[in-house]
Amino acid sequence: MRALLVVDVQNDFADPAGSLYVRGGEQVVPVIGEQIKLAGSTGAPVFYTQDWHPASTPHFNTDGGIWPPHCIEETWGARFHPDVVVAGPVVRKGSGRADGYSGFGVRDPATGETEPTELDRMLRGRSIGALLVCGLATDYCVLETVLDGVRLGYDVEVLQAAIRAVDLEPGDGSSALDKMREAGAKLV
Repeated sequence: MRALLVVDVQNDFADPAGSLYVRGGEQVVPVIGEQIKLAGSTGAPVFYTQDWHPASTPHFNTDGGIWPPHCIEETWGARFHPDVVVAGPVVRKGSGRADGYSGFGVRDPATGETEPTELDRMLRGRSIGALLVCGLATDYCVLETVLDGVRLGYDVEVLQAAIRAVDLEPGDGSSALDKMREAGAKLV
């Protein structure tokens, strides 16, 4: 069975007023909306990941990280874009001191130790073997989620019309697509 996996389509990324706006992020919202409707009409499950940070975390540039504060729990920025229908389980990541881009795991920023989120367990519990991945951002959370999905044995497809890159460095998005393809994911 195949599931739709929607990665971090939250206000801080998908809305131009967001604190870590991904250029063109709002353009993925209607495409993802259509995919959610299609999944619903075919009975395919939909899963979501959501950045869910405390106000202070080593992930933020205010505490030594590289990113401006974003997706702070219980704020407008952390909420899913209002045009994204949440029609399935949500896996939150980045809460507490845990860090990480992948929907499948988080990392302790001090020790580097990783631990899984509940996503893999939830997917296997529903006998999911294939994923169609979309969301934000191509070169960080989508990339790491796709790489982990392939590593864990899922047949992963990435919907290119429904992803956008931060491009912190020019070309990061293209490089991420190459890494996904080299890992075995299909770009559709």
